Amino acid sequence: MDVVNFIIQNILTQASITVALIAMLGLILQKKSLGQVISGSLKTLLGFMVLSAGSSIIVGSLTYFGKIFTEGFHMQGIIPSIEAINGQAMNELGLGRDIALTFLAIFIFNIIIARFTKWKYIFLTGQAILWMATMTTVFGYAAGLRGVALILVGGLIGGIFAVAMPAIAQPFVRKITGMDEIALGHFCTVGYVFEAGVAKLFGEKGEKKKSVEDLKLPSQLEFLQDTYLSLMVVMVPLYIITAAFAGEGYASTLSGSTNYIMFAFLQSIQFVVGVYVLLAGVRLLLGEIVPAFRGIAMRLVPNAVPALDCPVLFPYSPNAVIVGFITTTIGSVIAMFVLPTFGLAMILPGILTNFFAGGTAGIFGNLTGGRRGAIIGGIFHGFFITLLPALLVTIFNTMGFVNATATDVDTVTAALLYAWLIGPILKAF
Repeated sequence: MDVVNFIIQNILTQASITVALIAMLGLILQKKSLGQVISGSLKTLLGFMVLSAGSSIIVGSLTYFGKIFTEGFHMQGIIPSIEAINGQAMNELGLGRDIALTFLAIFIFNIIIARFTKWKYIFLTGQAILWMATMTTVFGYAAGLRGVALILVGGLIGGIFAVAMPAIAQPFVRKITGMDEIALGHFCTVGYVFEAGVAKLFGEKGEKKKSVEDLKLPSQLEFLQDTYLSLMVVMVPLYIITAAFAGEGYASTLSGSTNYIMFAFLQSIQFVVGVYVLLAGVRLLLGEIVPAFRGIAMRLVPNAVPALDCPVLFPYSPNAVIVGFITTTIGSVIAMFVLPTFGLAMILPGILTNFFAGGTAGIFGNLTGGRRGAIIGGIFHGFFITLLPALLVTIFNTMGFVNATATDVDTVTAALLYAWLIGPILKAF
């Protein structure tokens, strides 16, 4: 059991190692030479680590922005954090071992379902699986499950989500990427499909929709056609204005010896650097993982499709990512003020979620409804992904998680299903 726990906690929870090992397995199954196996595995590892490094740079920059945003606009409310719930579940409820074993069970059920059904998706975003394992374990525990039953039920539900969400998103992903070799493995898919539906309803119609990517600019502004320059034009004033609202007294505590306005400027540029690094990692990862996956497709799970984290879609529609980020943030701010009037908790905008989930949703909205669809759909998406965590707050309060809620609408959906449907059924027996 110690060996199993070590593997789960130190290897399988490291997404980069998991993906590299899967790539290695695929290459071995194709009977590649030793050199090709080593090269492909290490390049996969490198690509994922570069992607993760880009994400870390973005997280650091957005963490700073979240602090000055909260201070600058004097907002008090609940910040969604699945990490905090995970920590409390492990430390106060003693569910660390159960969460780890449920994590492994989700992965196993995912492979079994993919092997014996027509849905051939293997979910490779390890961190997302960990959060799903956390949610199913916590809510299964609250429903009275213990031991093996807790792990197996949580693993089955998580495994179903791990296959179902990529399957639901795939018709859109196929059109976005122009291929069927990769899928989307990110537990915000309910929100993406929601935006796509809203965009289709309120956006532009027909095959000649005006895409965000086809935006024509005057010659003086043609430099904005460059993704990174256009991102700078958006982020620099956003950071500087927010820092000004936060005030020198507070912002200087974050900037150290650097002038607080200059620090805000540098952090906005750091954000763009993170996006650049992230997209470089995506290109390197895709160049290795897709060919390596053919080995698994041929042997273990015929026609297997790797479901990868949401940044894999960013290079296909970079302008839509920016539009999705901005409009999702607008929608989440609107929801922050509207939902308390209906007796729900005030949920502060999650800047990280708004960028990664909002940016991906923007791609979906642009696909189905063009520019107008991306804008309107993005605002609705921001409202939607704030509403679901607000609904979860009351349930968490009754479970002892005071003023807490989670992000990632698929995991929130799983929690609500547990609370409203699965839990009552289990308690009935």
